[in-house]
Amino acid sequence: MLSQRTRYTIRALLHLADRYGEGPVQLSQIAETQNIPSKFLTVMLSSMRRAGLVETMRGREGGYWLAKPPAEISYGEIVRLTRGSLGLLPCASRLAYEQCTTCITEDKCRLHRVMLMVRDETARILDGLSLADPVPIDQIGEDEPASGRAAAG
Repeated sequence: MLSQRTRYTIRALLHLADRYGEGPVQLSQIAETQNIPSKFLTVMLSSMRRAGLVETMRGREGGYWLAKPPAEISYGEIVRLTRGSLGLLPCASRLAYEQCTTCITEDKCRLHRVMLMVRDETARILDGLSLADPVPIDQIGEDEPASGRAAAG
């Protein structure tokens, strides 16, 4: 499950992506439009600035903007920066791998192998989508009723 921090960060960066090339966007506008607490938003955008995704300028005419084109920022990159890993278990993480302390050996653990497949498929999808990409609505389980999608998430 994505943390609130990750969801807020993605929404803030999408807000900046929609205004890419238009100049600085004030923090208050992002916070109000995206319904993100200002103090939390400041911390998140500072973290994204340190990661090289956002630039900022202080002052009355200042604000935030993407440091690179939206097409060069993938959802996978954002999730990794805010969550640390795409793996659902520590043993299924590429960048933050940890052996599970309460598990059987990995070579005998079927859950480990399933979680590796889930991680790889998640990475394929999230790394293949950038902030510039439209959301492919036609690929989102149309055979499920809307209420079923919400319950599954």
